[in-house]
Amino acid sequence: MEIRLAFALSHNNVFEEKHFGEADKYLVYELNPNGMILLSEVTNPFKTFESNQLHGSAKKGAAVISFLKGLGVSILVSRRFGQNIRMVNRHFIPVIISKEEPGQVSKILMKHIKWLQDELENKPPEYGVFTLNNGILKSRVKTK
Repeated sequence: MEIRLAFALSHNNVFEEKHFGEADKYLVYELNPNGMILLSEVTNPFKTFESNQLHGSAKKGAAVISFLKGLGVSILVSRRFGQNIRMVNRHFIPVIISKEEPGQVSKILMKHIKWLQDELENKPPEYGVFTLNNGILKSRVKTK
């Protein structure tokens, strides 16, 4: 099974305290038996998407989802997710991390990748939200 991850980063190549959809760019990685390989770095074309829209607009959420599906991504990695997480987790596994450096996050992800692989294989109607610090915690998104 091909697994691709999108890291939500700033122009300075660090994870910031921003929602996934507000990142400056996404680094797309593919998981292989030896670790993760960087496939591409793409500027977030939706960072300023219809700035007159309310924060957490469903239109922006749908655009980001479509864009990332086109890149073959199945796991999203960020320090924060906004209210569109209720849309996102129907298509991707959201992973919330606390570290700023992508290298540190990659190492922690690799330690716990089996949990994410199992979640993808089970294909629930809504993926759980995984929180990674040094360990891993799986939770469900509350619906309104």
